[in-house]
This record gives sequence, structure tokens and C-alpha cells, in this order.
Amino acid sequence: MDAFYDEGTLVAVLTTQPLDRLLDYKAPEGGCWEGAFVEVPLGPRKVLGVVWGPGRGDFDYAKVRPVTRVLDVVPMRAELRSFLERAGEYTLTPLTAMLRLATRAPGLGEAPSMRKIYRLGDVERERMTDARRRVLEVLSEMGGLSLTQGELADAAGVTPSVIKGLAKMGAVREEEAPRDTAFPRLDPDYGGKALAEDQAAAAQSLREGVASGHYGTVLLKGVTGSGKTEVYLEAVAECLAQGRQALVLLPEIALTSEFLTRVEARFGAKPAEWHSGVTVTERRRVWKQVAQGGAQLVVGARSALFLPFRDLGLAVVDEEHDTSYKQDEGVLYNARDMAVLRASICSGRVVLASATPSLESWANADAGKYQRLDLVSRFGASVMPEMRSLDMRAETLPSNRWVSPSLQSEVLARIERDEQAMLFLNRRGYAPVTICRACGHQIGCPHCDARMVEHRFLQRLVCHQCGETVPKPEVCPSCEAEDKLAAVGPGVERLAEEAAELFPQARLAVLSSDLFGSARALKEEIEKIASGGADIVIGTQLVAKGHNFPLLTLVGVIDADLGLQGSDLRAAERTFQLMRQVAGRAGRAEKPGVALLQTYQPEHPVIRAILSGDEEGFWQAEAEERRAAGMPPYGRLAGVILSSTEAQEVFDLGNAMARQDAPLRRIGAQVYGPAPAPIAKVRGRHRVRLLVKAPKGAALQPALADWAGQFRLRGELRMAIDIDPQSFF
Repeated sequence: MDAFYDEGTLVAVLTTQPLDRLLDYKAPEGGCWEGAFVEVPLGPRKVLGVVWGPGRGDFDYAKVRPVTRVLDVVPMRAELRSFLERAGEYTLTPLTAMLRLATRAPGLGEAPSMRKIYRLGDVERERMTDARRRVLEVLSEMGGLSLTQGELADAAGVTPSVIKGLAKMGAVREEEAPRDTAFPRLDPDYGGKALAEDQAAAAQSLREGVASGHYGTVLLKGVTGSGKTEVYLEAVAECLAQGRQALVLLPEIALTSEFLTRVEARFGAKPAEWHSGVTVTERRRVWKQVAQGGAQLVVGARSALFLPFRDLGLAVVDEEHDTSYKQDEGVLYNARDMAVLRASICSGRVVLASATPSLESWANADAGKYQRLDLVSRFGASVMPEMRSLDMRAETLPSNRWVSPSLQSEVLARIERDEQAMLFLNRRGYAPVTICRACGHQIGCPHCDARMVEHRFLQRLVCHQCGETVPKPEVCPSCEAEDKLAAVGPGVERLAEEAAELFPQARLAVLSSDLFGSARALKEEIEKIASGGADIVIGTQLVAKGHNFPLLTLVGVIDADLGLQGSDLRAAERTFQLMRQVAGRAGRAEKPGVALLQTYQPEHPVIRAILSGDEEGFWQAEAEERRAAGMPPYGRLAGVILSSTEAQEVFDLGNAMARQDAPLRRIGAQVYGPAPAPIAKVRGRHRVRLLVKAPKGAALQPALADWAGQFRLRGELRMAIDIDPQSFF
């Protein structure tokens, strides 16, 4: 039970300000609970904080200032405070920064704003049109519940003017109500589907785990289209039946709309949403209702993990292998790992769902730390696509073409049969490099050590590191030669241009995150494609993430070798995952699908593993390589990124750190570097990396803290420590 502090008692308050320590205040009039959200004076300002425990009392009591006020929100539970502390310790993040993650709902201390809602009125209902009748029927079916104008218009399929007309007549009542209301109740018995035998067995196992009320993590591995979503929604149903809350994390906002529709079909109402596309007002509503228990299920991005759940019983991480679960700026954490940590603290279950799991999750299941459930067949009539390679060494095509004749003929065959084809290239923009053919100059970003990418649809060059954009130049900025600038290499926009020439009668749709200004626009395009609004879909890795295109029967991968280049530890794993995921878009309805991989290395072990479908063999071989090298998940890594506006400054600090590594040597760790980061300058800051490699059981975080603590950062110097880095940029 959390402690209560009487008025005047010293309390320790954690604020959201970058002070990295608790501050003593006097409890306010009426006292306060441990975990209370409070407003406290800090210098001339008033800032948000949380009562973290009793004060230290190492300061003159007479000079201690009182808490200004206690906010009218549910106090932070001990479980969440423990999670923030432990997550901060693991990621070496100051607790104040962790608290900022948990309070991303502006206006928590403000009175809730109001909105108009509509109920059934009491007057005689004359002059009823069909539209008006539908509105009244919806309100009658709701059994007295009130709806906003938008909700009522959507449910009845009418325009807002119909509702306004009924309000003037008195047939519906217009009232003011707080915006921060509870979400509609979800019914766990509402719309369950008949499941196939292996699905039903997996669903039953998940239900039993949730019902146990004990922590546990399950790797739900199933081929694309095998019904993983339907299976884990049964675990959500059990969680709701137990009266607990559930969280489903998705890797991409674009997936949210389709998923919300499936949730509504299963439980009779939509859940709460939490991601960057949600309005500020709605974010505050979700935050408050999660704390009060008025939101049973949250569907969201990785930051939803830090919401103040009253009783979290289940966390699902869909597409758990996806790299977007790793946050690479600010607090550096992996949402997959943090979901496991949070569930272990609150006695919840975790479901990690993927057709191509991360090697970390596969290894944890292999070692018995996680339970593993496999779905081996596709749901319904669909079957796994046939997978073949196209040996580009045997294809004849001009130097400025990327679609081989063999792939071209396969696409034409699909168009003639009124089916869809997809051309996949994991490169945004038109071309990755713009070069001057007179002097050889490659146009780079003025703020970063990166080439600028031509985006022909925008008529601009874009830096994919910092977002800088400039108009496409007419002359070379180096030698000033005219008409000598050339786009080198293919991007998805250039592929679209080529497809328009090769298939002039086809309707093209390009799916790339650069081309959509909002999540809504992207969602509308995806829905249009799914309903047959395009013959050829051209896309980047955005298309690999869970979308269901029933008419799609052919996937052509333009450059299957792209991910195999470079020295990235996870290059093979990511290529394998991406190719399998992309191929899985084909043949998800009654018609069988084919996936064709254009490659110059058909004998490469990764390409052979993709084509053979021997997933277990691939993971075993990859695991053996990592184990032999002592690399994750059989060893530990931490990245240290030093940055400054002065290049010499960062190298001097990096060299000093490499020399004074005694705290790391004591745990058997090695330091590699310093070396320029692969992209050595971003947003005008020079970047140097060191890599720390340690044995699996080593106490890495305390040693890193001791090591980094030897150095004072002055002026423009910055240091970021990345525990378990996923990339090396």
C-alpha cells in the first residue's frame, strides 16, 4: 500500500526537469499520497512532478517549499514507478527522462474540456426521413448511451446536418459533456471466429496463460497469413474477461486502421489508440482513462508501454522483429524488451508475434525462457507463395533498367488475369546518389556526412539523416557545369517511372513513407489498393508490414542482394526477415501466389535459406555464427556515441575513453574504437563511436556507468550510451 504524507511532511518529488535527482518539498494542505502527480515550484517556474517517497531531510526545513497543488489524476502506481526505475537502470537513462516518457499527455493538470454529445429526445417524431430514422434507431440500439456528432453520423451513415435537424426538432438532445470520458466497453464474447485446429490449440494455450495471472512470455511464430492476429485476440479476450487491461503494440501507424476494424469486429467497439497521429485532446483522454480503468485495450506505438495502466494483464508485440520498436533518439530502448520487463513486474503475459522472429526471441525460446507456439499453415483457402530466384547474371537488360524480362512477363500475365503484382525495392526516393558527370562531385547534405537523395515527385533533394531538403540544382555546385548532373542507382520513384514505361496500360500505386503527408492519406491509399484500385503496387519496406491485399498474387523483389552488403551484424537476419515478409504479401486469398527474387548471388546462403523455406536451419546457422563470435544474443554489446560541433574534440574524448577502460576490463569487456560513425556528421555534429563487447553474464551497466563517469563533458560535447544497439550508424 502506498504511503500517505500529512501536511508539512517532507516528500521527495521526481520532476520532469533534467536534474537527475529527487527534490524535497513539504506535503501540501490536505496531504498527499505516494505516487501523486503534483505541481511544484522550481526557481521561478511551476513544474510537473511525482511524489516518489519520503524526503531526505538534508536541507534546512524552513527553506523547503511546499507542493503547490496535487493534480486531479490517479496517482502513479508502484508498479509503474518500479518499471521506470528498472528501465532507466537498464538503459542508463536518468529517471527524470524516464518520467517524461510516462507523462506525454499535455494538460494533465487542466480541467477537462467539453464536447457536444447527443441522446434520444422526448418529442413526437414527425417528418421522418430514412436518414433521420437511422439516427434514432442507432440511439435506441445504444440503450441510452450518448454519442458525439461524428460517432453518431458514422454509425448511422448520415451527414452531420441530419443530426442538427433532429436536434432543432427536439427528437435528439444536444448536451455538453467532458471529453475525457471512458471508452466503450469491449465484449470478450462478441465476435469470436471459428479457428483452425492449430490456431485453436494456440489460442487455448494463450488463454490459459492469461488466466493464470502469472508472468510469462510466449513467442507466437506463424507463417504470414496464418491468423496470428485472430489467435492473440483470443488472449486479449481472456484478459478482458479477467477484468484486466491489454496492450497491443504495432510497428507502423499505417497498420492501425485495419487492426482497429478487426478489433471492433471481435469485441463490438473500438479500443483506445496511442500514437503520433492521435490529437492532443485524445492523448490526454487515453492517458487518464488508462489510469482509471476506462480503457480496457490500448492499440499503439512503442511509447504506449509507458502509459499508467491500472492493471496490465497482457502486452502483445506484433511483428516483434521490427526495427521500429527500437528508439534511437532520446531514451534509447527496445519496446520488445521493455514489454517483457513491464509484464514481469505486473504479473502480466507477453505475446511476441512474428512470422520471422528476431534471433534474440528465437534464442530465448530455444533456451526455454519463452514458450513457443507455431502456426504452420495459412488461414482459410490461402497457401504459402511459391518462391523462386531470378539469376540476374543470365538476364539481358540495359544498364538503366532494373525490371528483368522474366519479371516483366510475369507481371504482364497477372495484369491480363485482373490480378495485382507488387514490385519491391527497399530504397526511398528516385535515386540514392546524384553525381556530376563532368567532375565526379556527389551532392551531399550541408549538415551531414550523407549523400542527398533525389525525390523527383517533390522536385527536391532530401537528406534521409536530418531531413534537410533543397531544390534540385540545375548546375553542379562544384564545377558549375550545366546538364551534367545524373541520378545514379534506383529508388522506388525511379522504379515507378520504369514500370509506367513497361506497363503503360497498368494503374500504378506507389507506397513509400515519403509520399504521404498524413497517416489518414496512407490508410486511404492502402484501402484503395486492397479493393483493387491498382494493378501494380510499387513499395519500400512499408509494404512488408502486415497489409492484406487479397488480389495480389505476384511479388517481385528488385534487388534481393541490397541488404547483404556492408558489415552489419544483423544484415543476414534482416534480409531474411524482409524477404520472407514481403513474399508473404502474395497469395493471401484463394489464388496462389509467387514471389520472385532478382539476385546476382543465387548461391548466397541467405538467398538459399529464403527460397528453401528452411527457417529453422537458417536460425540455427545464424545462432552458431553469433555464438562462436560471442555476439548478441550470446554476448553483450553497448554502443557509445560521442558528438560535437568540433571533430577534434570528439576524437580526443574517444581516445581518452579507450585508454582509461579499467572498469570495463574488470568485467572482461573489450573496447573497440574510437572510429568515425558510418555517417560521421549529422545535423552539423561530428560523431565518433566506440563499441563495448562483453560476455553474456557480465554486469555491463554498472561498469559502463563507472567508465563514463570518469569524463566530464564540457561545451558542445555529448555522449549517448546505447545498450543492445540494433544498428551501427
